[in-house]
Amino acid sequence: MAKATQPIAGKVVAITGGARGIGKATARALVRRGARVAIGDIDLELARRTAEELGGGTRAYYVDVTDRAAFERFLSDVERDLGELDVLINNAGIMHVNRFHEEDEGAEDRQVDINLRGVLTGSKLFVRRVLDRGRGGHLVNIASQAGKSGFPGIATYCATKHAVVGLSQALALEYEEHGLQVSCVMPIVVDTELGQGIRDARGFKKIKPDDVAAEIVSALERPRFNVHVPRSVGVVGKLIQLLPERAQRLSAKLFGTDRLLLDAIGRRQEYERRAAASEPSRSHRAALPAGTGVRLPESEHAKQKSEARS
Repeated sequence: MAKATQPIAGKVVAITGGARGIGKATARALVRRGARVAIGDIDLELARRTAEELGGGTRAYYVDVTDRAAFERFLSDVERDLGELDVLINNAGIMHVNRFHEEDEGAEDRQVDINLRGVLTGSKLFVRRVLDRGRGGHLVNIASQAGKSGFPGIATYCATKHAVVGLSQALALEYEEHGLQVSCVMPIVVDTELGQGIRDARGFKKIKPDDVAAEIVSALERPRFNVHVPRSVGVVGKLIQLLPERAQRLSAKLFGTDRLLLDAIGRRQEYERRAAASEPSRSHRAALPAGTGVRLPESEHAKQKSEARS
């Protein structure tokens, strides 16, 4: 029997990394369905411009997902401004592409801090809210197909996304009786800044942020755990996992996924520079005024970024 559609209109949704890419596309889709959307991002100025562009009462906030206190302030301010939080979408993430032995510690730390620790922090803060109010909620964690397989050139990224899949599975079982819905979103390469320099795989073209957003909305309306984007990749992935290890490696060569990321090395300079400059917990924790809301004045925010990078 098909699950009844759950209305999105009026729900309060917070999205991390919501100023661009998948986060922005998801915010747009939710606003169109009448949700009350809060986008959090470490780039507050861009978040504000995005919120203004989306309209529909969208609110912008500063959030550093690797700083627990900043994440708590973000969620508290959203609830103060918009009401009790119904949905948290842990979307913020970065991906460095390099051979594992050549990856510096900074790239490793950033990916673990943002992709994994940020999701752990957001999930825990949201679960506590669900338990305190006793009326359920929906947690959406953005993972990747890299959370189901291993891809040469992004070993650390794969490790963080495997962890997000496992975390999400555990939370879905642990808190089901408390009304917590959990969805784990696993797209292939998306045509965003993060996917810069990565060509299409054989049989699979890059998807658009709107494609991911549509599946997230679908999972909120009809809750499900596995959210593969496109859906066909979930079926293909399951079939490949049934194969012996040698056959799995041959399939990687057949689809070209054994070289897909390695071939992108050196073709992502613009994104890699921006990602390398993202040292959120280190550069902003001390700068963020204690006890203040996450919405800093633009001039102060710009000043702090300049000081942190000097």
